[in-house]
Amino acid sequence: MEISLLKEIKAALNAKFYEREAEVEAILIALLSRQHVLMVGPSGTAKSALAIEFAKIIQGSQYFQWLLTRFSTPDELFGPLSLKDLEQGVYRRNTETKLPEANLVFLDEIFKSNSAILNSLLTIINERVFYNDGSPIKVPLISVIGASNEYPEEGEGLEALFDRFLLRFEVEYIADNSNFISMMKNTGHNVQIPTITMENLKQFQSLTDSVIIPDEVFKAISKIRQELRDEGIRPSDRRFKQSLSVLQARALIRKRNIVRVEDLVILENIVWETIDQKDTVSFIVRKYAQDTVIQKIDSIQNELRDVYNAIKLDNSVEAGMEATQKMKALEADLSKLKLNQQGRDEEIDALLVKVQSIQQEILNSVLEPMFYDALHSKNEIEKSSGIFYRM
Repeated sequence: MEISLLKEIKAALNAKFYEREAEVEAILIALLSRQHVLMVGPSGTAKSALAIEFAKIIQGSQYFQWLLTRFSTPDELFGPLSLKDLEQGVYRRNTETKLPEANLVFLDEIFKSNSAILNSLLTIINERVFYNDGSPIKVPLISVIGASNEYPEEGEGLEALFDRFLLRFEVEYIADNSNFISMMKNTGHNVQIPTITMENLKQFQSLTDSVIIPDEVFKAISKIRQELRDEGIRPSDRRFKQSLSVLQARALIRKRNIVRVEDLVILENIVWETIDQKDTVSFIVRKYAQDTVIQKIDSIQNELRDVYNAIKLDNSVEAGMEATQKMKALEADLSKLKLNQQGRDEEIDALLVKVQSIQQEILNSVLEPMFYDALHSKNEIEKSSGIFYRM
């Protein structure tokens, strides 16, 4: 079983679901780390489609999906009471095909949960235990994917449920026009997505648990925590502790057996408590989530942007030639970075391709007018030559 299979699954889902890269990785990370994911966004943004696709990927898994309303009953989620047992005075539910027997669960409109189901739901999500006739029964739950069109309002008594979702993502409609057209044309509809078995998943989870977290990462987390506290943001110790498994899963997906400080970037989807804290959390997390490679890549991206903007303002041949030289220097910097930083090919190659593409674009814009100028000069010479010979 190759770890590269995780990367193949991720790539295939990204080809099928446009502009859902973050959510695809989040669900994959949740499955590896046995955590839960919340997706908040309008209807029609592929939240349930993603969950169903993951259920198909994990062969042999039990999947449960339900749309909650204010009137949802315990029977709908946990199964009806057994009439036979009820005759004997036993208050036992028949949980077959219901949430207590599922490995992967998708609950739509999760914050429509009412008091009749809330306590049992919280216990299952947090402790993986369902009380049937008072007896605690361990459930095989791996992850719950919750979805909602909106965040819960204060005072609704849903704070505990909201806190149970370690990973939180906002989902929007497709922004890029070309991606929207591709979605409309079902361009990624026939993408073949690799599958794994439940046993494969357990092996991947075991590998996730063995990923090393170095001291520099722990120290960075401590600094993030302190800066958040300075801003009045106080995530629970439990949330920080649970985030370690997420960092390990993120590293494994990238075929690493050690967490890097760059993996800390996912904490921006974990350690905020209220919506108004998101920007502050993101700023603080990203400050500590950048290693030297990321910093160098960001620097080159900024230079690339400057060169590209400059050539748009001045598209003369001279400016084009100068821009081409700068692009060659950036390409050399990236090649050197790739040589010195083994195992970082994916990030560096992505920018290298971009640099080469823009460099070719600039070259085309420079060579095209030069070609026409040369052609024009050639015609003038031929005309002059003709006159000379006629003389």
